Amino acid sequence: MILYVDANASRDGNGSASMPFRHINDAAQTAVAGDEILVAPGIYREKVTPRNAGREDARIVYRSQEPLGAVITGAELLTGWTRHEGNVWVNRVNNGVFGSYNPYTTMVCGDWYFAPTVRHTGAVFLNDRMLYETVSLEECMAGKPDPCAWNQEEAKYLWYTEQDGNETVLYANFQGKDPNAEKVEITVRRNCFMPDKTGVGFITVSGFKIDKAATTWAPPAAYQDGMIGPHWSRGWIIEDCEISNSKCCGISLGKYRDEENDMYFYHKHVKSPTQMERDAVCRGQYHGWLKEKVGGHIIRRCEVHHCEQTGIVGRMGGVFSTIEDCHIHHICNSQQLGGAETAGIKLHAAIDVTIRRNHIHNCIMGIWCDWEAQGARISKNLLHDNHKPEGVGHAQGAMFNCDVFIEVGHGPTLIDNNLLLSKVSVVIPSEGLAMVHNLMLGSFGLVNSGVDSRVNGQREPRYTPYHIRHRTEVAGFMTILHGDDRVYNNIFVQYYPITDEGKKPADADYQHAGTACFDIFPSYDEWIAQFDFTKEPNMMALGTAHFGHLPVWIGGNAYFNGAEISKHEKNGFESGNDAKVKFEFNNDSTEIDGVCGKRTPATLKTDLYEFLKDFRSALITTETLGKAFEPEQRFENPDGTPITFDSDFFGNHRGVAPLPGPFAEGADKYTV
Repeated sequence: MILYVDANASRDGNGSASMPFRHINDAAQTAVAGDEILVAPGIYREKVTPRNAGREDARIVYRSQEPLGAVITGAELLTGWTRHEGNVWVNRVNNGVFGSYNPYTTMVCGDWYFAPTVRHTGAVFLNDRMLYETVSLEECMAGKPDPCAWNQEEAKYLWYTEQDGNETVLYANFQGKDPNAEKVEITVRRNCFMPDKTGVGFITVSGFKIDKAATTWAPPAAYQDGMIGPHWSRGWIIEDCEISNSKCCGISLGKYRDEENDMYFYHKHVKSPTQMERDAVCRGQYHGWLKEKVGGHIIRRCEVHHCEQTGIVGRMGGVFSTIEDCHIHHICNSQQLGGAETAGIKLHAAIDVTIRRNHIHNCIMGIWCDWEAQGARISKNLLHDNHKPEGVGHAQGAMFNCDVFIEVGHGPTLIDNNLLLSKVSVVIPSEGLAMVHNLMLGSFGLVNSGVDSRVNGQREPRYTPYHIRHRTEVAGFMTILHGDDRVYNNIFVQYYPITDEGKKPADADYQHAGTACFDIFPSYDEWIAQFDFTKEPNMMALGTAHFGHLPVWIGGNAYFNGAEISKHEKNGFESGNDAKVKFEFNNDSTEIDGVCGKRTPATLKTDLYEFLKDFRSALITTETLGKAFEPEQRFENPDGTPITFDSDFFGNHRGVAPLPGPFAEGADKYTV
């Protein structure tokens, strides 16, 4: 059955073509497996709460009749502003508008939130741009930008709120604009499109603009909401949507609410949040965290931008999913929120998740896979400008910046054929990684660091789980030994200047490009020599081996402009020439460390391949990479089939003697 929705219909209908529903949520209460909901262009100021699940062979499809023509928003227009003083105007809203959830009394806070608890989940918007919240009316009236904001011009537009009886009082500094002549909105709903219950699976959402919501902070051991998400179910497809202006998260593939472990640390204090993450993994098994019940989602061809925690978030609920061909940008740029859950994509337990062909830029981090990135593959992505602009301060509670962050996982995690163009390319307080055929202009960071804590004068290891191969069931827990990494056929360029020689590989913002930071790890031959297989094993004597560094394998890489070469490098190439790399959007040439807009296509210009000439590497395969140590799992496809890295960034074929880097053929210009 096809159900029709039209916000501009003259009256509520029955969902037929001649008498369409006026609200999408009316259709969402009626639709059953196999139905399609066609939504006419218009603005839908409502929350859509799907009632019924589809089936794998009979999905429920919500489709905008015109691409991005149907807008689902968690905001309402706010008119009738009166001038308070100077550029500051005031408005009053009866709290009955908000129902049981008032975003202007609800704070952004929780586990792993490091910024001061002074921001509300609500927001004020001027012409679709989120204003910056202040902590006092005086600060709002002063009209000065936060020195830590990434966009100083936008940061001049401010708002402040307080309660007066049963009213929310809103003050806003519109910098000379008349709010009664502009479009001013405030968020009043927590979500735009999300089931209230778990298990509402096999839904497709296609072609909508989803805009503005008063979402809450989404840490890993808690219910994770977003403007849109499947809420702990299976088989959603979110495609061809534009998703923007969430106070916290845009798309949530995250965790259900567990009443016994929902921000336990924040509310009860007595157990560490790391322990409660382990608790959440094990309790998840009890609550149905299985391949057959949860995950397997597809997010494709979406633009996700201007969200202040993450573009896409997910703890456990995003397993076996694919995120592809998306444009994710300007995430956590206001720097008003800060904590350990901020990135363009932030996933915990990215088991067998594929992240490919995405363009991710101007985010606090590009991709952050935290815990259990077992079988995850980050491939053929373009990442750049994932670092703060020059001259901008570091906000209290804010994370560091990088393109890819793989945290406390045991692998196998595969990073291949990417353009990693920010100041820090990959941060790796993990083990079991393979980096193959990438172009890296930045450094590695947190090498042999960023895992354990020293508390009460002793080391407190951070034990994290690994899983049955290609499943969610836990196979074991282990701390991070570091190493067990493979670095093959990459191009490293010391593109960014080294301004602080005091930075070490153990720092998140290390500045030296190349692989010399892996020299602290043994080769395989050095590591295996600790074990004498001609004798009975001695458990105590082998303790240093069992808890020492794991080996690394490095080969076929090319190094330019002083990028540093590991002692483990085999068959590498070092150029003494000054190679050049430049990024361009259309005809406007912009250096890579500038702030690039979202215009596409982009062009990468380089003379790297003039210097490589006839240098070739070996073809890398699953067999080359071996198995990640702890889970004893190969670097392979989610279905267990082997990988041959004979497809480049564009999908072009590589021969048996490939060039290093992400391109099969050398050229001086690539449209990316």
